Amino acid sequence: MKFRPLHDRVVVRRLESEEKTKGGIIIPDTAKEKPQEGEIVAVGAGARDESGKLVALDVKTGDRVLFGKWSGTEVKIDGQDLLIMKESDIMGVIAQ
Repeated sequence: MKFRPLHDRVVVRRLESEEKTKGGIIIPDTAKEKPQEGEIVAVGAGARDESGKLVALDVKTGDRVLFGKWSGTEVKIDGQDLLIMKESDIMGVIAQ
C-alpha cells in the first residue's frame, strides 16, 4: 500500500465476521453486522502535545484491535475496503 496516514490516524482492515452462529444457523449477508474487530495496516507518526513534542502511537502495524461500531471513515485503497480512524477511536488491542 502506498498510503501513510497523518498524525494520530491509523488505517484498519476489518476482519471477517462469523457466517454461522454457535448453534449452526447460517447468517445471511443482509443480516450481518459489520465486525468491530480489525487489523492495523498503517499508522501515522503520532500526535503533538502542548509543547509541540511528538507523542508516538500505542498501536503498530499488524495489531488486532477492537473499535467502536461507528468509528472511522470507510475508504477504498488499492481495491481494499479500509477504515481510517483516530487512535482514540480504538478501544483496545487484542493480545495474541
